Amino acid sequence: QVQLVESGGGLVQAGGSLRLSCATSRNIFSIAAMGWYRQAPGKQRELVTTITSGGRTNYADSVKGRFTISRENAKNTVYLQMSSLKPEDTAVYYCNANGRTYYNGAFDYWGQGTQVTVSS
Repeated sequence: QVQLVESGGGLVQAGGSLRLSCATSRNIFSIAAMGWYRQAPGKQRELVTTITSGGRTNYADSVKGRFTISRENAKNTVYLQMSSLKPEDTAVYYCNANGRTYYNGAFDYWGQGTQVTVSS
């Protein structure tokens, strides 16, 4: 069973920073596009950022210039560095891994979610 293990959420004041981590197995990490999504209360889950296995990144307009996604291949881990946090960044943040294997087809895995709360 594939696991995405997230860590790093918490409570921070507006303007502060947090770093989220998401670790998975090597066989998934090496081929997957990794991403972070978030879901605020009463809202739909939305894309925050993604990074391909080759390192190409994509960001939601709302976080550009404030958030940075990165991959550490030696640790099979993806990070989300969040800076200049705003109260509207408050949400449960989910890690995602998706891709395709030759024998088993497409996959799409989710972490358990980690709460990020930004106080004003």
